[in-house]
Amino acid sequence: MDQQPIAIIGTVEVDPAVRDRLIAATVEIQRSIRVDEPGCLAYSIGADPVEPGRIVIIELWETAADLDAHFVHPNFIAAGQVLRGEPRLGGSAVKYRIDAIDAVKGPDGSASSKFWSAEG
Repeated sequence: MDQQPIAIIGTVEVDPAVRDRLIAATVEIQRSIRVDEPGCLAYSIGADPVEPGRIVIIELWETAADLDAHFVHPNFIAAGQVLRGEPRLGGSAVKYRIDAIDAVKGPDGSASSKFWSAEG
């Protein structure tokens, strides 16, 4: 099975009047995902600061096996139930397999798209 980290970036579009309530209802689920699910490196469901009806979901998983385990975990089911508690007006979710990881800033302190450790 693939051992590269996997990131998921998703959005859920809802009525702006219910967005913050939906996010608040996921806080304990998010905490449980981070603490209780092996391989979860990052997990956040939050408000888009520009689009008033958009919820942004950011996930980072150590391996594909960890992500697959998440997809059948009660936390995943519970988060989905909360986010489907109000009509969705749109949304998407995309996964990315990560083949290199490095700091944004290099040895000289400047930000770059260069992968310092891989490119020397």
